[in-house]
Amino acid sequence: MQHIDTDLSVSDLLDARVREHGDRVFCTWQQESITYAELGERVDRLANGLLANGITAGSHVAVMLAHHPDHILTLLALLRIGAIEVPINTHLRGEGLCYQLSHSEPQAIIADEEFAEQLLPALDAVGGPVRLIWRGANEPQPTAQTQVIGFVEMSRGPAGRPAHRAGAGDIVAICYTSGTTGAPKGVLMTDAMYRAAATSSLLLSGIDEGDVPLFWEPMYHLFGIEVVVLALCKPVTLAMVERFSASSFWRWARASKATHIHYVGGVLQLLLRQPPQPEDRSHGIRVAWGGGCPTQTWHPFEERFGIEMRDSFGMTETAALNIVNTRGIPGALGVPLPYFEARVIDEAGEPAGTGEVGQLLIRGKQPGIVTPGYYRNPEATAATIREGWLHTGDLVRQDEDGVFWFFARQKDSIRRRGENVSAWEVERVINQHPQVEESAAIMVVNEFGDEDLKVFIKPVGKPFAVEPFLSWCRERMAKFQVPRFVAFADDFPRTPTQRIRKHELSKALDDGWDAEKLASAP
Repeated sequence: MQHIDTDLSVSDLLDARVREHGDRVFCTWQQESITYAELGERVDRLANGLLANGITAGSHVAVMLAHHPDHILTLLALLRIGAIEVPINTHLRGEGLCYQLSHSEPQAIIADEEFAEQLLPALDAVGGPVRLIWRGANEPQPTAQTQVIGFVEMSRGPAGRPAHRAGAGDIVAICYTSGTTGAPKGVLMTDAMYRAAATSSLLLSGIDEGDVPLFWEPMYHLFGIEVVVLALCKPVTLAMVERFSASSFWRWARASKATHIHYVGGVLQLLLRQPPQPEDRSHGIRVAWGGGCPTQTWHPFEERFGIEMRDSFGMTETAALNIVNTRGIPGALGVPLPYFEARVIDEAGEPAGTGEVGQLLIRGKQPGIVTPGYYRNPEATAATIREGWLHTGDLVRQDEDGVFWFFARQKDSIRRRGENVSAWEVERVINQHPQVEESAAIMVVNEFGDEDLKVFIKPVGKPFAVEPFLSWCRERMAKFQVPRFVAFADDFPRTPTQRIRKHELSKALDDGWDAEKLASAP
């Protein structure tokens, strides 16, 4: 496929599947099977229920739902009516959650009861009236600013397709990605970006009609959304499970007759750490597709499980994946997909030579498949998108065969457990601890070859109790933001402008505390 068909919206794809493959099973979930026809009807009823309650085209709707079919319905119903979804990472709490609710200005929030403890204290951050659409039996009490509506009631709207039809360039979501030197940025997502992400996954994975992807990916990330849209591009069956589990993964794959698996973060490494079993190859999986497979993991995973690896590079701002590795070269990013362009520039902004390290730039060959910018952040938009090229902040090189290779990040961020972790966000919270004068968070490579988080603390007074400090962090940060390694510093090396020279901080794993072992170094 050389281009994205921008005449078709995601909702148009749903209509096509209902019309052409209505009796096919779109998704299995526990003991339930949902056909494309049933999916279309349920999406329309929810969409009409939303419209009847004042949620219309352009409304901002924050979504804090777990991984279940109702989350799929919500995603597609919001697309149906042209509302703008704000996917909320369900691990967020405290300041991180309050910031996104305040900055995105939602008129409605759709949430699962299981997140009440995190969400309800953060509602005041919205700063105005909000409809809380509650999925659960124990509805919170309404307030002067909050109207509470049951999700079940909302999902029983009248049948019939709402009239709205999204265009390729329409903004359909604000997806927050961790900042590096400032607050998280809300990436503006177009309908075309969703379809580009799904099309790219199809090209990378080789998924075709009748295949069965194992669907565990959370839909508060683009890599989960793209799998849903993928299943509207091709008539496949999503074998949906509640969450990733290394111990249950292959049992689920065999039971569902899955043909493809998707990976991000440390998923492959977690599966390799499971004790070898005689049935390691007794499954129907043909391909594992995703991003960021470590070089040292590639061949061991293929050899143990008998699965072809297909890797890629991308980011939320560029519709998830743009450069793909289908040639089986461990460690390579690969070559650009046909509807994207990539180039490397040096520090002066000039084209880098073959084999020369420089910053990677991405541009779409079609309108709408790269973000138009960041919500309420014109400065970040201007700094990131220049003359049509998106500056990724990643350092790469391109070899004589046109293959791109990753070198390093310019950005002060860590890729941990599939999440982009901003050092700035971590330090901002930790510096509020009463015994912390200053902190510095850095990326380290752990014993499994994965990126992990280490924080250096300049304490106020002694002794400093690490275990209570980590508990304090867990109450205020998402679990992927809580540092694993904690070390101490009497002072930090600094630039003349007093910035901490983080590259001079030790990346050793044994010079402080390891939260997973809860024991201090000698």
